[in-house]
Amino acid sequence: MGRQRSSGHSGDSRRYADWINAAYDDLRAARTLAEDNTLNNVTAFHCQQCVEKALKGFILYRSGSSADGHNLTWLCRRAVSLDPGFSQWMDESAGLNRYYIETRYPTDVPTEIGDDRIPVLLSMASDLFGYVADQLELTDQLELWEAY
Repeated sequence: MGRQRSSGHSGDSRRYADWINAAYDDLRAARTLAEDNTLNNVTAFHCQQCVEKALKGFILYRSGSSADGHNLTWLCRRAVSLDPGFSQWMDESAGLNRYYIETRYPTDVPTEIGDDRIPVLLSMASDLFGYVADQLELTDQLELWEAY
């Protein structure tokens, strides 16, 4: 998959397939990391990133404009306005939102993510990503993509 970048202010790709490709990489990373329960925070971060990038790719595809920000609830609400099917992830997006910052930086009170939470996060990321890939008719192409 080519990596053509825009000259926009943020440097973010204006190609929706780039976003889906990057989301797929995050999903595959989360699945791999989930095999080691000492990496739950990193797994949760990659689940959050998968959902964020998949939503941004979908929004770009359907609206023609990019979506800034990292708030999954806002991005999901925007996706719902383009496709009501995304409403099924509104509640889960709020829960996954917290893993954007809390899992990336050390804090005085570390975020602890139990082993029982990881399958829930992986399921949400997998389901939403699969929905986006289906809507964009990319599902059959994913295995052909190189890591973004």
